[in-house]
Amino acid sequence: MAKTVINIKTEREVKKNAQKLAEELGLSLSDVMNAALRNFIRTREVRVSSVPHMTPELEALIGRVENDIQAGKNISHKFRTSEESNDYLASL
Repeated sequence: MAKTVINIKTEREVKKNAQKLAEELGLSLSDVMNAALRNFIRTREVRVSSVPHMTPELEALIGRVENDIQAGKNISHKFRTSEESNDYLASL
């Protein structure tokens, strides 16, 4: 796939902080920007908010998990020790 260059203007401090955070996450700033652009294309929206927001995909996943919980599917019992959990996994 052919690559292209996008030039944007931002405050020096914003760029520095974004690069630092991306590096902490094992990413380049280019990776972060590409992910943001792909998300923009996929969702066709731009969100600017100080309030956390769940994606429709995450809402759907949580809905399936809640349905499983109500139906008693895909759920193991509570374990008091790691040995109990290991024994349970070994029995499957």
